[in-house]
This record gives sequence, C-alpha cells and structure tokens, in this order.
Amino acid sequence: MSNIHSTAACVIQRGERFLMVEEERGGPQSVFNQPAGHVEPGEGPVQAIVREVMEETAWEIRLSAYLGLYVFHTPEGKTFHSHGFMAEPLNQRDLALDPDIFATHWLTLEQIRALDQQSRLRSPLVLQRVEDALAGRCYPLAVIRE
Repeated sequence: MSNIHSTAACVIQRGERFLMVEEERGGPQSVFNQPAGHVEPGEGPVQAIVREVMEETAWEIRLSAYLGLYVFHTPEGKTFHSHGFMAEPLNQRDLALDPDIFATHWLTLEQIRALDQQSRLRSPLVLQRVEDALAGRCYPLAVIRE
C-alpha cells in the first residue's frame, strides 16, 4: 500500500470571509479545514474537489484557479499530494453534509490565523492555501489535464 495520498482542497472566498468546515479528527477538539478530500479512483483533482465541496458544504461552486500542488509529510510517515483550488460560491443546496462535518463557517483571515495559533487547523496547508490565494499565487485551471 502506498504512503502517498492524492487529495484536493478549495479556498472559497465571499467578501472578506472564507468557507471552512469544522470536522471531527478523533482528538479533544474539532479542527478546521477548507472543503477537501481524497481523489477517488477514476477521478481527477477537478472532479474530486467539486464533489468534495458539495459533500462537505452543500455549496455549488465555480472553480476559478489552481493554487498548485502542495506536498505535505506527516510525522507518521504519510505523504499527501494536495491539489489546491480557488472557487466562487454559487448556490447552497439543502443537502445533508458528510457525517464527519460538524458545521460550516465563513471565517475571516484573522479568525483562521487565531485557529492556527490554537492548533485547531487540520494541517499547516490550510492557512498557506488562504495566504497563497490572497497573494494571487495561482495558475489557470488549464494547467490540469484530466
């Protein structure tokens, strides 16, 4: 079994706030992340992130840019290749959320940084993706060929 996991995550911004999910991770406190998840067999990262955003937030989105490939190594020896995306929120549907998701939140950059200080972000990539999106460090979606 490979220790490399292909995932996708999406920075979704509305005004000065970012769509975040609060999820259970088996610890004493919940953690916060962008909508994100594994790229499933038969999918590419574009298909995966549109599906994951719908499952975790019930939001329909329009992808606007590719933030790039983030490589993250866990202390347990796993490696994640995480595709970062930016998107605009279009419409929230009335759907049940993934059972691991407690709630969705629209948070400011300051609130996300405060959660980082409290070690409440799922990984260091969460804040990095937001900062990259705000700095305009992104690429056209056409760089991904699915």
